[in-house]
Amino acid sequence: MKREIIGKGTWIDKLASAIIKREKDIGRSLELILVESGLGASGFPHIGSLGDAVRAYGVALAIKNLGFDSKLIAYSDDLDGLRKIPSGLPEWLSDYIGKPVSNIPDPIGQCHDSYGSHMSSLLLDALDRLEINYKFLNAAKVYGSGMLTNQIDMILSHAPDLGNKIEEIVGQSKYKESLPYFPICESCGRLYVAHAEKYIREEKKVSYICNGTKLGNKDVKGCGYTGEIPISAGKGKLAWKVEFAARWSSLDIRFEAYGKDIMDSVRVYDWVSDDVLHYAHPLHVKYEMFLDKVGKKISKSTGNVLTPQVWLRYGTPQSLLLLLFKRITGTRQVGTDDIPTLMEEYDICEDIYFGKKKEDNEEKLIKTKGLYEYVNHLKTSDKPLQHVPYMLIVQQASFFSGADRIKKIFDRLIKYKVATELTFDLEQKIQLACNWSDDHILTEKFDVVLTEKEKMIIRKILENLEIANSESNMDPEKIQQMIYETSKENEEQPRKIFKLMYKMLINADSGPRLGGYISDLGLNRIHSLLDSYVS
Repeated sequence: MKREIIGKGTWIDKLASAIIKREKDIGRSLELILVESGLGASGFPHIGSLGDAVRAYGVALAIKNLGFDSKLIAYSDDLDGLRKIPSGLPEWLSDYIGKPVSNIPDPIGQCHDSYGSHMSSLLLDALDRLEINYKFLNAAKVYGSGMLTNQIDMILSHAPDLGNKIEEIVGQSKYKESLPYFPICESCGRLYVAHAEKYIREEKKVSYICNGTKLGNKDVKGCGYTGEIPISAGKGKLAWKVEFAARWSSLDIRFEAYGKDIMDSVRVYDWVSDDVLHYAHPLHVKYEMFLDKVGKKISKSTGNVLTPQVWLRYGTPQSLLLLLFKRITGTRQVGTDDIPTLMEEYDICEDIYFGKKKEDNEEKLIKTKGLYEYVNHLKTSDKPLQHVPYMLIVQQASFFSGADRIKKIFDRLIKYKVATELTFDLEQKIQLACNWSDDHILTEKFDVVLTEKEKMIIRKILENLEIANSESNMDPEKIQQMIYETSKENEEQPRKIFKLMYKMLINADSGPRLGGYISDLGLNRIHSLLDSYVS
């Protein structure tokens, strides 16, 4: 039975359709469907935190494609307290442990008014470079403007029920003893150390005592100050176990994804939203974590951070969007060595979209076309770009330097008949490949699996190249003919061997005439690129 195709056939479309259906069932207005992504402001943003925002934006695009207005809210929690010093930042930050990151000086060049605004700016910069449309809100202003006052009032008025429910759902009992609210101590300026003891509802104030707390493995002493603060003044914040619900209710959020590491907490958020604030919680989807190349969770605090800025030093915005839009489920290991593959995948998507590459599976064809459109913000061009294999450019970049480096590389591409014009896009791609070549050792091994017979043929080709090199006869045409004859002599289709060699050398199915390319690279380089596949 043929599956129903929703929208453009991607997971993004299915999710957008589910959101619209749910909102209709609830009976809420469909005039504007807001989706939210939280932006952490306590450490360096990484690919995972960017992915949350980008995917939410994709959902907003899909909702628009289905005929309804939608917008992404990018919410920075810059009232969060600094719990520990992220790797690479100065030790003087230890004096600010527990203080809201919006009240901490910028530790990186003093180019922003606070630690929090600097960290938020890095993620906003990435969103801007990816041409993501969003409305930015930050906690310091949201709390300070009183936008959450009604929600805070309702939550604190139900504190006993909340304490019991949180214990029931996640086994945490601390909110049976204190309010789910963190005042900023008026004396020492810290969060977490000041324990909210009582909510004075008629005055909408919280009384507290600054008696210290434990952050991670470190005891943070309180200053002993006692005081009262109004909940509308922005001098405190809700505990995160309840804050999400307050935001949803206040901002009218209809969708927010979450990571699997906070699954149980989401149950608390939803209950608070539904039963305390009487606001039907947003539709959710769970996404898996990005891991580094050794399988560890990418973390702001541990320093194994692949930032969007690092990715964009080597790859196009489209390659990064493709990584994030391809799927939402499944844990993935990711690093800069994935960039060449994503650059090539994008070119393949574009070729399929414009019919230059055939795709017989109709469902996959529709999905690939849809993915390409979302990567391009539903604004596609009328023709594909010149497709020059990324790793071909990287290899050429390793031969050249100086002010005319790009021109020299382009001249090689002309020679290889893989480019015709030095367009803006191609020049940018060459620059990115130069960056990659400068910062990486060219030992890249791509996802190519060889049979024992194919390994034997490649070894024979390498042996014949050694003979040719010793005889000072690395003639391009003779190399081309030798690859052909070696394939035939070993009862294998030459076309198959040529394709395998392109894949191993430049991560593409085709490229420049192979004899000339091998002659230019030289025997040593060819050996370094192919040995790992056949050893």
